[in-house]
Amino acid sequence: MVKSRAVRIILMTLGSLAVLAGTIGIFLPILPTTPFLLLAAYCYVRSSLPLYRMLMNNRFFGSLLRNYLEGKGMSLAYKAITLTLLWLVLGLTAFLFTPLTVVRIILGVVAVGVSIHILTLKTVSRLADRTKKEVSPPG
Repeated sequence: MVKSRAVRIILMTLGSLAVLAGTIGIFLPILPTTPFLLLAAYCYVRSSLPLYRMLMNNRFFGSLLRNYLEGKGMSLAYKAITLTLLWLVLGLTAFLFTPLTVVRIILGVVAVGVSIHILTLKTVSRLADRTKKEVSPPG
């Protein structure tokens, strides 16, 4: 835990902005959800243990974040939803709203890269994904 009050406030603000960006990333696949939530966890664990616990025990993000941090992966349902939304949004963006070929190629590369990452993650059973366990800060 950081001692300086000013640094703690900055970290809490940055963590909260990261949660906001991660939440937006659920609906806008060009923003990656998991890295923003990992950044938020990093900021919160160093600035506010109540905010860290709230994030890690959140009913929407908690199990996903815990499974990712523990190397357990994602459930098959979340993988399917993520990949469907990713390709749908990036595909529509590339073909309906982007006239530049280079931007279409970049969007395609991003879609392939994210898809490879998601598909190479371990698959967790739905039961393991739903288990809610109280999380304390590391260390």
